[in-house]
Amino acid sequence: MAALWSPVERGPARHYAWGGDNDGWHLVQRGELSVIAERVPPGGRERRHRHAVARQFFYLLSGRACIELAGKEVALAAGQGLEVPPGLPHQFMNPYDEDVHFLVVSQPTTRGDRSDD
Repeated sequence: MAALWSPVERGPARHYAWGGDNDGWHLVQRGELSVIAERVPPGGRERRHRHAVARQFFYLLSGRACIELAGKEVALAAGQGLEVPPGLPHQFMNPYDEDVHFLVVSQPTTRGDRSDD
C-alpha cells in the first residue's frame, strides 16, 4: 500500500482482467473504500449484479457507456458519473466503437459483497 502522501498511478497499480477483454487497476484498496480505474473495449460489459452493502460511483474519464439500473439504461459520456445505491441491480456496458475509461469508487469495498442478478 502506498503511503498517504505518495501519488497513485495506474501503471504500477495491481492490474486484473475481467469479463474477457476488460481491465481494472486497484488505485485504492481498503476495507472502507475502493477506487478502481477500468477500461472496457467496444462491446464489453459486466454481468448484471448487485451489492448488498456497497454504494458505487462510476465516473467516465473518456469514451461513452451505458449503465443499466433495475431495467432502465442510462447513457453516460466523458465527464459524467452515476451513483448506484446498495441493493440496486446494475450492469456496465460499452455498446460504442471506442474504449471507455472510467473510475469506480465503492464505499465500502465490494469484496465479498456481490451477487449476480
